[in-house]
Amino acid sequence: MACGMEHAGLVINAFDIAAMLVVASAVLGYLNHHFLRLPHVIGLTVMGAVASLALMLANALIPGVTLDDSVAQLLERMNFTDTLLDGMLSFLLFAGALHVDLERLKKDWLPVLLLSTVGVIISTVIVGLGAWGVGALLALPIAPIWYFVFGALISPTDPVSVLGVLKEENVPASLQAAVAGESLFNDGVGIVVFTILLGAAVTGADFSLSEGARLFAVEAGGGVLVGLFIGWLGFRALASMDEYTLEVLITLAVVMGGYALCSALHLSGPLAMAVAGLLIGNQGVALAMSDTTRDYVHKFWELVDEVLNSVLFLLIGLEMIVLAGGTGHLLLGLAAIPITLVARAISVGTMTRVIPAARLDSPGATRVLWWGGLRGGISIALALSLPPGTTRDLLLAGTFAAVLFSVLVQRATLGKLIESLQAKNLPEVEPQPSGPTVH
Repeated sequence: MACGMEHAGLVINAFDIAAMLVVASAVLGYLNHHFLRLPHVIGLTVMGAVASLALMLANALIPGVTLDDSVAQLLERMNFTDTLLDGMLSFLLFAGALHVDLERLKKDWLPVLLLSTVGVIISTVIVGLGAWGVGALLALPIAPIWYFVFGALISPTDPVSVLGVLKEENVPASLQAAVAGESLFNDGVGIVVFTILLGAAVTGADFSLSEGARLFAVEAGGGVLVGLFIGWLGFRALASMDEYTLEVLITLAVVMGGYALCSALHLSGPLAMAVAGLLIGNQGVALAMSDTTRDYVHKFWELVDEVLNSVLFLLIGLEMIVLAGGTGHLLLGLAAIPITLVARAISVGTMTRVIPAARLDSPGATRVLWWGGLRGGISIALALSLPPGTTRDLLLAGTFAAVLFSVLVQRATLGKLIESLQAKNLPEVEPQPSGPTVH
């Protein structure tokens, strides 16, 4: 994030940008709560998108008005990609993993492992092939490798979106752990796959499967090991005292220090945060915290999660303002929606139906995993990190279309899908607490 910038005669620093985003999130959240009454993150995304469209319309119709350019410059200088991937994501993943029941997750470890690794790779290939076919029909000026880069950035489900739904809907606990576990790990895998393919696309070198596998093993495996190590250090520190203020600070140090260490070592920070969060959220909560500390730790991370969640989905809506228009952009964006849905269906179906050992016990699990495969800020951040140019603009259009459909349609209707499955005499739904899960 930029330390400071000149804007309209004023010097705007990082604190000013953060203040504007938090204030805007609070004001729009208030308006949504009292008037629109949409689910919180959907309301913020809608109003952010409407604000972007209104600014662009004002710029087109009113001479001398350049508010959309000002906002676009502000977002560009803020650098959404760095803000999310190097800042917000570490906190969001740790906060999400903190509330996942590891014992339930262990029961479905194989489908979670396959969905978050092989499933992401299958989806990447299918999306890449589908987008390549559409691009060829539209005669888009995109080299084939870039379609697979797009497949990698759009294939992982977004843990922020998925975990938000699980908090709101009465998802059976047996299925909840599997869905949450997959969403926490597949984004880390997706980022590693994206990084490998992007390197090949930018350098123009032929993609080597063996080299890609080696890089994947180093980055993903190293991230898991770092997560175990820092999670264990945090656990030992928490178990050595009973001072809730210091213990909350220790969990914060685990997140910030661990993510910074992974960045310095070029390992997967998202996977490290997911592993560390699972360790502290289960063994740490059960064996190393008093009731008072547990309450403070959960409430602190729940607050961090809600604030960052609000800012993130507002940014998703506002980032629409950076899109360039054009027939190719529109058609590729529309095509991206069914392509990503089909790819998700094939990857989930392959893992949970073709491989008997990977089947989930919960009836209807495949449909929930498919429709609940929500995309969000991670995909947008990765798309915005692409080198500037026509290719980036076209792939951004596809990314925004898939993400907005995911947030506004899939997320809004997932609850109805779950209710319809429950109405078909599925197993009783275990009531989920409104607050953080306590183990």
